[in-house]
Formats: sequence, C-alpha cells, structure tokens
Amino acid sequence: MSTLVIEGGHRVEGRIDVEGNKNAALPLIAACLLTDEACTLTNVPRIADVEVMARLLLDLGAEVQGIGSTTLAIRCREVTKDEPDSALVGRLRGSVLLLGPLLARRGRAIVAPPGGDFPARRTIKTHLEALTAMGARVVQGSGHRLEVPDGLKPASLYLDEASVTGTETALLAAAAAPGLSEIRHAACEPHVVELCEFLRGMGVGIKGEGSPTIRVEGVARRSGATKRLYGDYIEAGSWAVVGAITGGHVEVGGTRPVDMEVVAAALTKMRAQCRQDGDVFSVEATRLIGAGRITTGLWPGFPSDLVSLVTVLATQADGATLVHDWLYELRLFALEQMSGMGADLFLCDPHRIIVTGPRKLRGKSLDSRDIRSGMALIAAALAAEGQSRVEPLETVERGYSQLVDRLQRLGASVARV
Repeated sequence: MSTLVIEGGHRVEGRIDVEGNKNAALPLIAACLLTDEACTLTNVPRIADVEVMARLLLDLGAEVQGIGSTTLAIRCREVTKDEPDSALVGRLRGSVLLLGPLLARRGRAIVAPPGGDFPARRTIKTHLEALTAMGARVVQGSGHRLEVPDGLKPASLYLDEASVTGTETALLAAAAAPGLSEIRHAACEPHVVELCEFLRGMGVGIKGEGSPTIRVEGVARRSGATKRLYGDYIEAGSWAVVGAITGGHVEVGGTRPVDMEVVAAALTKMRAQCRQDGDVFSVEATRLIGAGRITTGLWPGFPSDLVSLVTVLATQADGATLVHDWLYELRLFALEQMSGMGADLFLCDPHRIIVTGPRKLRGKSLDSRDIRSGMALIAAALAAEGQSRVEPLETVERGYSQLVDRLQRLGASVARV
C-alpha cells in the first residue's frame, strides 16, 4: 500500500491532456468478447481498473496486446471458460459487464460478486432483470450464475433505474440477440453512447443512443471494430478543481465541449473562470463564492462522480453551498474527515452536506475510501497549510492515470512513499 505525501499551499498550474473515460473503456473491452475478429481501442486510460478488465479477458482465453498503454488490440477467437477469475472480479465492479458477452459466446456465465467502490450498496438487480428478459435463467449456486440454453432472445424492456452499467449490460446482450430489442429508461451518459458507436461498428443496428429509448437490431455474428475513446470529462473536471482550489490556472486538453458543459456550469456558479477553446478546457479561480445549491442528476445533470470535488472546492468559497448527491451515500461520509483539517461541514443526512467557507485548511492524514473522494481529498491537501498524507494511493490510481507524475508536472509538491 502506497501513501501520497503532499506539501500544501502551492499553486498548481499548467496543462494536462486527459485520456479516455474509464466508464467507456470497461464496457468496450467487454464488448470485444462478442466477436471472434480483431478489435482495437485507442486513447485507453492507463489505469488499474482497465488493466484488471484486460486481464479478465486474458483469463477467458482472449489475445490482448498493449496492456498498460493507450492502445489495446484484442481478439477473442475462442472463449475458453464461462467463469472469469474470481479474484480479479472481486477488484472491479465493471466485471459485471462480462455477463452478456459470456452468455452470447458460451451460453452460460458464472461471475463472482463484483468489487469496486461501495459494493454492498450497489446491486446488479437491474442487470439481471434485463438478462432474464432476454431469455437467461438463474442457476442455483454462489455468485451470479446464468444460462441461456436456447440463446439470447430480443426483448422489449423497461429498466427499473437508469443505471449506466445496467443499460450497458442490456446493450451487450441485445447486440447478440438476433432481432429487434428496445431498452427504455436507458442511461444517456456519453460512455453509453460510446458503447453504442462501437457496437454499430461491429455491425449491430442501433438507434436512439443518448436518449432514454434505445433500439437494438441484434445480429447472429458480430465483426471486429475500432474505436478511439473520447476524453474523460470526469478526469478533466477533477484537474480543473485542483487548479481552482489552489488559485492556479489549469488547461485540460483532449476534452469535448458538449461533455464539459456540466462541469463548467457548476464551477461558474462558484465564479471560477471557465473557458473552452477547441478541445482545451481551462479554469482559473479568483475569488470563489458559495454556489447556493449543487444537486447531482442523471445525464445531462451534474455527475455524482464530481460531487466530492465540488464539495471540497466549496470550502474555499465565500458563503454557503448545499451539496445534494441523491445517488450515493458514502461519498459525502468520506469527506467528514476534512473537519479535522478545519473545514466547516454540516452533514445533514447521508445525501446532503452544507459547506461554509472560506476556511483555511490544515494538513492531515486522510483515508481515500473511493476513487472520487480520494481525488477530492488530494485536492483539499494541495490547498491546505502543511503536510498531508493520503492513503491508500492505489484507490485513487484506479481512476487517474499517472497521477503522481501529472501532479508533479503541474507544480504540486507531492511524493509517493
């Protein structure tokens, strides 16, 4: 286990170029199982979660080249088993995305309970209901066991929640079910759109991506495909907050203006100066003010993955900000440790926190309990006086490529120990 030692109080400024979105990379890698032809993914984020997913495919018999780089070349000529390595599955919630492709290629899938952030709070009920609607049946035993003796069948289904991975699970299964499927109450996030684009490249007919209703014309045989991932707007927003909270000026390249609107809207409410020039998003903070209220929402609402970071930024804003994350509970709990840094936080309930600023923060030892709150605590430590220690660093590195090197290139005084 590694610790990030941070000497706070230094302006963080410069340019960072983001790689692809983790939440797009995982379903795209899983989709490569749907075909026995070669697939290529570029601008892949060099993060631990992507490496785990790639190694899960290796365990299933795939040929995978480029692990640890931004280009993955994948070919699944044969899928040799229907039960991926349980130790790897236990490290990654995205491993649930293997269910549909395994049913398509093997007719059976046995997946241990997936890991990742908040595993006890995040069920896969929506995923299983989508698969059973397409002909899968649950088999008794440990973990998640499904089989489709007669193959996947097209279906018209309504998801009980607009779950991103639930929608992606339904898409992956529908792509292999010959005929027309319709998925209603689908998630609309950009990474869902990316999966639809990749499946279309495989020869699957898809209409309606980016809307709550997606129609899929599944095919019996899928071809190989190539896809360049869009720049990760969550990572871009994280670097923007890191610059703003330290009074610096950060430029983030590789972004799409349509994705960065949700980030700019929240930061602008705090009077951070945001600008989009082509694929470069820049932010500069002068005197921040409380935003009044920031509430998460389904896309194109403010993403829950950024709620921890804007909460930390609000500690340096003049006035009060109510942050309401109705999607998840534990992210806000993780920020309570900042009270020991001098932050003025009032946790109303598991979903709402009131932040009053500006407050001078003091360095402290901090616990990174999930990817996003861990990055938020790093941002707080960069703005604090004195030394902080954030651990385990590996938790944050599951979602941020070359984290220590990039922080140092921006002028942060940090070291891994």
